[in-house]
Amino acid sequence: MSVLNGGCHCRNITVEFETDSAPAGMTPRACQCSFCRQHQSRAVSDPSGRLRIHVADGGALSRYQFSLKTIEFLVCRTCGVYVGAIMPDPTDDKAIGTLMISTLDDREAFPPPVAKDYDDQDAAARADRRRELWTPTVLTVAT
Repeated sequence: MSVLNGGCHCRNITVEFETDSAPAGMTPRACQCSFCRQHQSRAVSDPSGRLRIHVADGGALSRYQFSLKTIEFLVCRTCGVYVGAIMPDPTDDKAIGTLMISTLDDREAFPPPVAKDYDDQDAAARADRRRELWTPTVLTVAT
């Protein structure tokens, strides 16, 4: 697996994305919800990979939720960067996530995103889609 590193602008939030897929061969998604459109979302995930998100100052982490409130959008309160989103899995205490490629040091290696509209999916359908496509994620937050 290759490891792609990055983080928010101030580096309070750092990311490590392990994947067997080459960035040029991945298909980033541009969710069309109002939050993602305003942040120019370019999300990537790999269900066979691993995503580690580390937050140095937990007080500077915003876990924003809206609409169905099924996921947490991780935003740095210091620099304002939207890093990614996670969905905790209540059945096994694990999380899955999606990562904004704009946070990666090697972001230019990815192709342009494909627009995705999930408005027709209810909460259960969205959770099923995420379990199939998103990356197993470990979020560590220092105090």
